[in-house]
Amino acid sequence: MTKESLFADIWRACDLMRSDDGTTGMMEYMEQLSWILFLKAFEAIEDQHEAEASFARRAYQRILDGDYRWSVWTGPAGMPRLTGPSLIDFVDNTLFPYLRALSGSPERDVIATIFQEIPGNRMKSGYLLREVIDIIDEVDFHAAEDVDTISHIYETLLGKLGGEGGIAGEFYTPRHIIRLMVEIVDPKIGETVYDPACGSAGFLVESYARLKAKAQTSADWETLQRRTFFGREKKPLPYLLGVMNMILHGVQTPRIARGNTLAIDVRHIAEKDRYHVVLTNPPFGGKEHATVQQNFPVPVAATELLFLQHIMKSLKVGGRCGVVVPEGVLFRGDAFAQVKKDLLESFNLHTIVSLPAGVFANVTASGSGPKTNLLFFDRPGPTKDIWYYEVLHDGFTLTKSRRPIPENDLPDCLARWPKRAVSERSWLVPVEELVSRGYDLTAKNPNRKEDYEHRLPEDLVADVLAKEQRIFEILDEMQTILGGNNGSR
Repeated sequence: MTKESLFADIWRACDLMRSDDGTTGMMEYMEQLSWILFLKAFEAIEDQHEAEASFARRAYQRILDGDYRWSVWTGPAGMPRLTGPSLIDFVDNTLFPYLRALSGSPERDVIATIFQEIPGNRMKSGYLLREVIDIIDEVDFHAAEDVDTISHIYETLLGKLGGEGGIAGEFYTPRHIIRLMVEIVDPKIGETVYDPACGSAGFLVESYARLKAKAQTSADWETLQRRTFFGREKKPLPYLLGVMNMILHGVQTPRIARGNTLAIDVRHIAEKDRYHVVLTNPPFGGKEHATVQQNFPVPVAATELLFLQHIMKSLKVGGRCGVVVPEGVLFRGDAFAQVKKDLLESFNLHTIVSLPAGVFANVTASGSGPKTNLLFFDRPGPTKDIWYYEVLHDGFTLTKSRRPIPENDLPDCLARWPKRAVSERSWLVPVEELVSRGYDLTAKNPNRKEDYEHRLPEDLVADVLAKEQRIFEILDEMQTILGGNNGSR
């Protein structure tokens, strides 16, 4: 199958799902497409394991065999195939219950967790489902070219899902930002890579792609498959998308756990349970209950600060981190200042990359996007100075459409970062200055005349109300003047 025809077929499958009463929205048909792709891909994985076992003259027992094997329940070519109500009945009442009950090995546990966490088959028409299955059945997961194409299509669909007005902002990070962060943190084979809010697993997938190119032995390959990548995800759909994304990119047994990362008491994380590398874009703007806040040295409702504390406690000695944070983390005081004080004293916060507000425009309903920064730090510290880089253009328009443009500061950032070179876009700030500013870490470019003072929300509200009152006063004065003039005519 050519790349072009495979693209066309997958889009046709999406159109078929859109026409079904149960999968009218992109969230629903991405979930449906993911589990169907998973089962097709898993048979290819088992075929590979069986071939390897045969070559080594040992037995291999399939996890999905008999009636539950993809090529059996979907129907071999030229034979009668389940369709219509009988297909829906088998999938809903036989296949899903079996998959949800699997246990006893990492592979079985992954399958069970996936199918326990999704509602089930969403499609109402067994005839449309039959057509979708037939399309996916044409994909050859034994062929590297088909797998590469499918992984690219899947990434494209995740990007489209991320652009649906705030729906997926919590689990989709623009891939060029991910690549920048992975390049700077630079994971190595033999290190563990962790994303505590992994969503669609973009950081883990990009790290795997980088390390796979460096693998030289079967031991390296085994390490990458089973002992390198770890993640946690709170919600079921992002979990499914993340697992499927990793499988499509070559990680056959993703080590992604389902659960609320912030429910972990960070005081009890031992060194052996920490990671060499943390790469993540945790959710921000949310609030956690007081019972969850008690898991942290600095209790606070804001999820962005709780995640920062979790990351700090999850990093091994000698470990490295790259994390996306909203602008408020840099300039806010009180609890935020306490955590930043610990960050500067116990870690080496060596780099802050300031991103423009529109980088995440495609994941917000308004299209404006939050102002964010990338923090890079090592353990242990302390921090001596911070190298800042101000990104004005990331290669795309800073609007919801995010169209490509020629202007792009990211290559310059990467080129200057190794030597921490100073330029119009980059500068160094000694830690003493940051401490004197009350741990305000805001990227204030000394080469830019115009700068902005960050103020507390209550001060901004008061200022707006005062200006609004002054506007009303001016309007009253104008009405009085105009009224007087009218009277003299």
